[in-house]
Amino acid sequence: METDVKRNQFFTYITRRSMNLVTVCGHNTTMLYHMLRHYQPNVKNFFVNIYANYEDDPIIEEATSICRELGIEPHKVWIEEPFNWDKVTEIYNETISLKPDEWWVVADDDELQVYSKPIEEIVEECEENGWEFVRGGFIDRIGEGGDFPKITKESNVWKEMPNAGFFRYPLSRAEANKVTLLKGKHGVVSGQHFIQFDNGDTSWGDYHPLCYPIEKNFTQVHHFKWDYSVLQRLKEVSSSKLHEAFSHEYKKMLSAIEYLDYKLDLNEREFMFERVESPDYKQYRKWKPLTKKILKIGGLI
Repeated sequence: METDVKRNQFFTYITRRSMNLVTVCGHNTTMLYHMLRHYQPNVKNFFVNIYANYEDDPIIEEATSICRELGIEPHKVWIEEPFNWDKVTEIYNETISLKPDEWWVVADDDELQVYSKPIEEIVEECEENGWEFVRGGFIDRIGEGGDFPKITKESNVWKEMPNAGFFRYPLSRAEANKVTLLKGKHGVVSGQHFIQFDNGDTSWGDYHPLCYPIEKNFTQVHHFKWDYSVLQRLKEVSSSKLHEAFSHEYKKMLSAIEYLDYKLDLNEREFMFERVESPDYKQYRKWKPLTKKILKIGGLI
């Protein structure tokens, strides 16, 4: 027994020392500070890619300042055209490939993932059973009364955006599945929704033998995208002519929000709202039925 305890403690120590996170911070830094702080207890190595549109883009200084305040040095600055999500996917995959034999948390800068158990336990089970990636799905966050609140670095985002639900897919049909943890030998498709395998296949569809069992953990991806600043970004992406921007999804979302007079109905049953004011996997009681809905969208059931 004592030997097993020491082994588990050693594995936890090694996992935390080698756990990596990759993200891409683009034209907004509202949530970057909160996102990085959320993962610091479990992640040792942060790879923050800054996606700028020109050499003196203010986003470079803003994101760098936030990272350094938390003791993190940005990984790389990219100068690219606005809203090219295919390029963003290339950035994710290029970064992940730097350590193909290690584990990576994959998260946009407004995604705060919550697991059913300590992440190092999941990694240990994966190593023992040959599983190489973990799946999850989005839980959309909104402010009091269904409003889009203004968020600052001093905010407690869990309490200022306390309503957790599922409204992005019903309003815009945006994909709701997400790869949250994977071995660096694999890549991801655009939006990090599924694994991209070398033979051209993806993890969309039937249960995959390399996937950590969904019944043991389907990661909650709390999506804090929906603060006040998102309204302007929706307008900007909606007007983009770039095919890779997926502007049609953003147009649908913006039109729906405008129709709702910039306030979501917390009593709308389809949105499945509940109050969740802390990163507790069990607090969102509708997660099981929502998981089934998300898996259906991803072709699994």
